[in-house]
Amino acid sequence: MMKEIIFSKEAPAPIGPYSQAVKAGNTLYVSGQIALDPATGELIIENITEETHAVMKNLEAVLRAAGYGFGDVVKCSIFIKNMDQFATINEAYGQYFKTNPPARETVEVSRLPKNVNVEISCIAVK
Repeated sequence: MMKEIIFSKEAPAPIGPYSQAVKAGNTLYVSGQIALDPATGELIIENITEETHAVMKNLEAVLRAAGYGFGDVVKCSIFIKNMDQFATINEAYGQYFKTNPPARETVEVSRLPKNVNVEISCIAVK
């Protein structure tokens, strides 16, 4: 099976040896996104709500570059630094999946890239 590397200028460039997303057949695997402003490279971490929205916008940009959208997402993985922020993150995240939300897990971790508070990856299928 062939794989296609997906890149969007509307999302932050990878900060390591990985692709923003890889399409294999009709499945898209989107790497974890953090709240980096793609235009400036600055972190958006004023509060957890804004940080989560920035992460979701970066995910959306990568999905769109591959011709996908949130309606095609079947699985998300959420990594958070503080489980006490779960409800706030969940509220912001939920705005992007109003009907038929994807499968998901949320895991508290001790540290994330660039010391952000939340990172989200997803898998989408057409």
